[in-house]
Amino acid sequence: MQTKIGSGAAATTAVDQAQSAPRIWQIRPGRLDRAWLAVGAIFAVLLAIAPSQAAQSATFVLDAHWTVLPFLLLSVAIAAYAKAAAADNLIAHAFQNRAAVAVILAALAGTLSPFCSCGVIPIIAALLAMGVPLGPVMAFWLSSPLMDPSMFIITAATLGTGFALAKAAAAMAIGLVGGFGVLILARTGLLAGSPLREDADNGGCAGSKVRKPKQVVWRFWTEPARLQSFAAGAREGLLFLGKWLTLAFVLESLMVAYVPADLVTRVAGGEGVLPVLGATLIGVPAYLNGYAALPLVAGLLDHGMAPGAAMAFLLAGGVTSLPAAIAVYAIARRQVFAAYIGFAFIGALAAGLMYGAIA
Repeated sequence: MQTKIGSGAAATTAVDQAQSAPRIWQIRPGRLDRAWLAVGAIFAVLLAIAPSQAAQSATFVLDAHWTVLPFLLLSVAIAAYAKAAAADNLIAHAFQNRAAVAVILAALAGTLSPFCSCGVIPIIAALLAMGVPLGPVMAFWLSSPLMDPSMFIITAATLGTGFALAKAAAAMAIGLVGGFGVLILARTGLLAGSPLREDADNGGCAGSKVRKPKQVVWRFWTEPARLQSFAAGAREGLLFLGKWLTLAFVLESLMVAYVPADLVTRVAGGEGVLPVLGATLIGVPAYLNGYAALPLVAGLLDHGMAPGAAMAFLLAGGVTSLPAAIAVYAIARRQVFAAYIGFAFIGALAAGLMYGAIA
C-alpha cells in the first residue's frame, strides 16, 4: 500500500526536512573542490615535466569513464530515487526491536544505506543521544560506510560481481560482529555508562531521520517538490562520483606508468597472513574515498596485489579513515572509540583472510 506524507506545502516541507539530513554528495557552491584541484595540479605537473604522460593519462581517464558510465548512471539514479522517495528514512525502523534483532536489522540497514565513514557520524550521535543501545548502533556504524546500492554497482563494474558480493557480505558480517561484540562487552561492564562524551553534539538536524522518521512515497514523481529533489540528487551524485572517479583514474594511470609491478607483489602479493595484515594496517588510517579507491585497487590487483589484501584494504579504509576516526574520538568515550577501531580492524582482517582463502 502506498503511503504519502501529503501534498503541496506539506510535501515541500517533508522534502526540505529530508534534504537537511547529511548527504555524502554535498555540493558546496563557491568553494574550490579539493578533488578537482588535485586533478588540475597533477596535470599541471605532468604538462611541465612529462607532456606525453599527460596525454596518455587524459586518454586513460576518458576511456575509463566511458567503460564505467552505464554503471555510474545507474548508481546515481538509485541513490537519487531513495532520496526523493524518502526511502532512507526506513533506517530508523531497524532500531525499534529487541537487542539481538535490532543488531541484525541495523547491520542490514547499514549495508543498504548511502553514508560514508564521515557522513554517518551525525546519525550515530543522534541515535546515541536518543538512548538507542550501543549494540545496534555499532552494527550500523560499521556496516554503513562499506556498502550501499551505488557502491555495489560501481564495485561490480570495477572489480567484478564476485568481489562486490563478497564485500557486501563482509560489510554485513563486520556489522554483526561489532554489534554482538558490544552486547557481550556491555555485560562485562567495560562499556557501562553513556557512550557519548558529556560535551558531544547530538547530531543536530542531521539526526532528523532517526528522531522523526518520515513516511515513504515510492511514486515520488507525482509531487513536484520530490521530482525536483530527484533531479537535484541525481545532479549532485553525478558530480560527486564523477570528480572522485576522475581523480582515481588519473592516479591509476600514473600507477600503471610508474609503479613497478614487482614492488606491489613484494608488499601485498602472495599468500598468507602478512599481506592481508599489512593491507589492513595501511587501510585503517588511510583517507581515500570509497569510490575513488576502487579503480586504484583494480590497478593494484593487476600489479600483483593479493585478493585478500585488496579486500582488507577496502574494508579497513572504508570504516575508519583518519578524518572519521577523529570525528568519532570527538563525540564518543574512549572505550567506545577503542571498540570502534578494534572491531573495524578485526573484521577487515578476518574478511580479508577469508576472501583470500576462497578467491
